[in-house]
Amino acid sequence: MEMAINIRSSSSSSFSLINPKTPLLTKQLFGSSFTLSSFPNTSKTISTSSLRCRRSRFSFHSPIKCSVSTETSTTEKRSQLMRRGDIRNIAIVAHVDHGKTTLVDAMLKQSKVFRDNQFVQERIMDSNDIERERGITILSKNTSITYKDTKINIIDTPGHSDFGGEVERILNMVEGVLLVVDSVEGPMPQTRFVLKKALEFGHAVVVVVNKIDRPSARPDFVINSTFELFIELNATDEQCDFQSIYASGIKGKAGLSPDDLAEDLGPLFEAIMRCIPGPCIDKDGALQMLATNIEYDEHKGRIAIGRLHAGVLQKGMDVRVCTSEDSCRFGKVSELFVYEKFIRVPATKVEAGDICAVCGIEDIQIGETIADKAFGKPLPSIRVEEPTVKMAFSINTSPFVGREGKYVTSRNLRDRLYRELERNLAMKVEDGETADTFVVSGRGTLHITILIENMRREGYEFMVGPPKVINKKVDDKVLEPYEIATVEVPEEHMGAVVELLGRRRGQMFDMQGVGSEGTTLLKYKIPTRGLLGLRNAILTASRGTAILNTIFDSYGPWAGDIITRDQGSLVAFEDGTSTSYALASSQDRGQMFIGPGAGVYKGQIVGIHQRTGDLSLNVCKKKAATNVRSNKEQTVVLDTPLDYSLDDCIEYIQEDELVEVTPSSIRMCKNPKLAKKTR
Repeated sequence: MEMAINIRSSSSSSFSLINPKTPLLTKQLFGSSFTLSSFPNTSKTISTSSLRCRRSRFSFHSPIKCSVSTETSTTEKRSQLMRRGDIRNIAIVAHVDHGKTTLVDAMLKQSKVFRDNQFVQERIMDSNDIERERGITILSKNTSITYKDTKINIIDTPGHSDFGGEVERILNMVEGVLLVVDSVEGPMPQTRFVLKKALEFGHAVVVVVNKIDRPSARPDFVINSTFELFIELNATDEQCDFQSIYASGIKGKAGLSPDDLAEDLGPLFEAIMRCIPGPCIDKDGALQMLATNIEYDEHKGRIAIGRLHAGVLQKGMDVRVCTSEDSCRFGKVSELFVYEKFIRVPATKVEAGDICAVCGIEDIQIGETIADKAFGKPLPSIRVEEPTVKMAFSINTSPFVGREGKYVTSRNLRDRLYRELERNLAMKVEDGETADTFVVSGRGTLHITILIENMRREGYEFMVGPPKVINKKVDDKVLEPYEIATVEVPEEHMGAVVELLGRRRGQMFDMQGVGSEGTTLLKYKIPTRGLLGLRNAILTASRGTAILNTIFDSYGPWAGDIITRDQGSLVAFEDGTSTSYALASSQDRGQMFIGPGAGVYKGQIVGIHQRTGDLSLNVCKKKAATNVRSNKEQTVVLDTPLDYSLDDCIEYIQEDELVEVTPSSIRMCKNPKLAKKTR
């Protein structure tokens, strides 16, 4: 990689590659005879084709001072704004399962947030039931710790790409991010996404190489890959001069070197204090606060969460709520909270730079500005990327409707879906072709299935159709969304996975070995259509050993027809209760979803046909009674039925099929409006 190196005088705060405070780096580049004093004070440029820089040969960061801090001080002088030194606002961002929430756990414990005798469960920040069950973060959470008289506001963000809208919002509240990267996997698709957004905001970045205690850890490779990612994303010279911290979140240890970890997270806290600047505020200016997140409390109503950009906010204060310059209304702050340790604490006033929660404005929306009543002006509203997948929601029309659900009407469904838009900015809801159908668009299938799961637990009963991609039409050409898919798979199953991705129009652009664990990392550019139903297929092809991660890339030309399922469905053709006698003969036709004694109705999908095309069968047939007593009853041996989760059902169904969702059951059925003839 050829690079031009800008050398400036010591009075300048910007360096393209070399910081004069790091003479060791200068010697490594040019030899011991080279000194900066050989250049005059004017800026000079050295361009050489023989100089090829590799991140592994030397360190581009200084453990003493971060160049980002120097750059921000220049910004302060230009804007004449005050910078608070007693507060740090940071977001912890990473790819899914790289250890963000576990690292936050360790930070909270070491800052004495909890009593010595207090029982603390794992993944403290994952308070939602679905988050605990799935082991992923879905909603961002606020907390704070105190380190050396400095308050550090910490926001734990989701790691899955489908919840990228949550991350985009949160970056409005912070001045820096901790980018957590796995010590074996290195930067993954979501790492790229969250880093790109952080760099666009101009935030300072501290790279934390987590899970450094793994046997196959390769910290040099991870740091090299992360630095190359910074370059690819057009990071500034100051941002490329990032601080690296090596940590083991589960052990609560960190250090500046992978071989020399301290007994606690002290080096990480020091890096936050040193490298991430305090909030830049206008203390004496007119009040301004952007509502970045919304929570709901049964007693307090809607709670707006955000960072105070200017002025002072007081309890009982009259304010102006602005969407734009022309659209403003008035409100009053009834209660005010700040985040201390793990809880919200009441406050009488909050100064600019701190993150707070505001009660009393019942109709406030995400992206609106709480401003001074007389002189307030709105801040730029929040924009997030467009959704790529849509699904049709409709009322339940099966014979079992109303047996389990509390909310079953189209009005209940409509109200709940449109209420979701108030806090979920990356989602869209539109009225469908009929009065009882609604089209919900999201960032991915998981984004929508989490909504379905939440509604199911709230007592709603409804039906959903198969996911479809959202295409665009540009210059009379149909463009469809493409995603970057990375598959980590053992070498013995690589052939089956490559064949599967090839059939779904995926194009491989990278393949590399991962550590010493005998696994290969495959990178594909694949249409979003090809990803529908892919997760289960890949797990089957790799015997449950492959790990699939995806993230939206761009829109591209239509890739052609894609066959996502080769097998048909087994469909019940009468209402009743399934019997062992009928299932014994039915299971020869394929794999069953139900066992004996299950209630079924006409059109319900009861299994997977072993061939293409659907097959109707009777799973309620009873054995004919005879008066011959000498016949011994046959012992019926039934296969264990397939246990499909909500996500599995959503992946399985095709154009003419629906998923029936109730608080207690998940069933699949043929869509009576689109039912094909079964043989």
